[in-house]
Amino acid sequence: MDCDLLITNGLLKTPNNPNPSPDQPGFVAVLGGRIIEIAPMTELPDEVRSARVIDAEGGLVMPGLVNCHNHAAMTLFRGLADDLPLMSWLQEHIFPAEAKFVDPEMVYWCVKLAAAEMIISGTTTVADGYFYEDEAAQAFKDAGIRAIAAQGVIDFPAPGVPDPADNINHAARFIEKWRDDNLITPAIFCHSPYTCSAETIRGAKELTRQEDCLFFIHVSETESEVAESLKRHGISPIRHLEQLGVLDKKTVLVHCVWLDDEDIRIVKETGAGVVSCPESNMKLAAGVAPQDSFIEASIPVGLGTDSCASNNNLDMFREMTVAAKLAKVHRLNPTLLPARQVVKMATSGGAAVLGLQGEIGELTVGSLADIVIIDLRKPHLNPMYEADSLLAYAASGSDVRASIIGGRLVMDDYRLKTIDLPEVVGKVNEMARQVRAGT
Repeated sequence: MDCDLLITNGLLKTPNNPNPSPDQPGFVAVLGGRIIEIAPMTELPDEVRSARVIDAEGGLVMPGLVNCHNHAAMTLFRGLADDLPLMSWLQEHIFPAEAKFVDPEMVYWCVKLAAAEMIISGTTTVADGYFYEDEAAQAFKDAGIRAIAAQGVIDFPAPGVPDPADNINHAARFIEKWRDDNLITPAIFCHSPYTCSAETIRGAKELTRQEDCLFFIHVSETESEVAESLKRHGISPIRHLEQLGVLDKKTVLVHCVWLDDEDIRIVKETGAGVVSCPESNMKLAAGVAPQDSFIEASIPVGLGTDSCASNNNLDMFREMTVAAKLAKVHRLNPTLLPARQVVKMATSGGAAVLGLQGEIGELTVGSLADIVIIDLRKPHLNPMYEADSLLAYAASGSDVRASIIGGRLVMDDYRLKTIDLPEVVGKVNEMARQVRAGT
């Protein structure tokens, strides 16, 4: 057997074997960036020619995590304005800081820092949306992380797009540049119904339909947002988007905290996907998204960290455990969002939301080789009765020992292979000094 990469002696978490037995290690063979064989070690051919072999003994081999919502460049604003209501946080702190400090260099280096944090903690695919997204896409590509990079669209002067009238054209140029990349998938991110006019939302969605790419939008994040929509339009934000004709299988609705039964019915019938960001919603006191209702309605649901400015970390393991526990305490029902479901939301469920089902999110033959190895030698990961329980309730990003994206080893034995971390940290901290000084 010929392969580029061979992972041996690991416990393999596959769709057919989600809870691998500790006494049945297996191997994964990768060729051309995709998985070509998965089998027990007893079936490993006698002759294997591989460019690289990773011994995963003592590790759980699983699909990489999928972070369905992030504004990666906002690592610069981690901890800048904590403990504030959403609108005060945005209008009095974040928007002014972005106007003053966001430029191409800031986006490139701060996205690289976010990429490092995600790779180290087991995320292999991220959906990002921000300004100067061209620089973000380049940083993701240089870091070796898979990304759906969405150019930000908003109805006021924004970094990189000083004239709002040019926002759609700017997004079109971004999509054209990145449309054929093997690691970066371009998309559009409309900030929200309260910052984008009906004309802008329709225009952005029309462009994504022409280009066959995803359309992301924050919606119904706070109770006050819904109240404002009722005041302005006489209907909820979801109904407003439905009337605009922008809801379909290529629309990704982020947050969706304040949806009623009719909103949920509309989302289900249109085929739109939902991304829940429980840690961000908790920190900003936005509320608790009805994730159990989305799942019951068979709506595709993924998990996202949101940005470092509102979370303040990009660890998807933490997002999983918070999502599961928050759903239980919110409904006073310990059976809601069980471990297997929340792990699915962070892997294959997230892949489905992003239109990448079958490509990422599962350890299967034919899928892209986006793989992480969890170090089961850690004391808090023993004993293992059920892998999903361990991942949802005990593991953390610091337990990831190796990360592989598209068959490329981007972290091995806890060491990044594609990013000079001291350089990146130094660059971002120099920018942070300017933020502190207000210059």
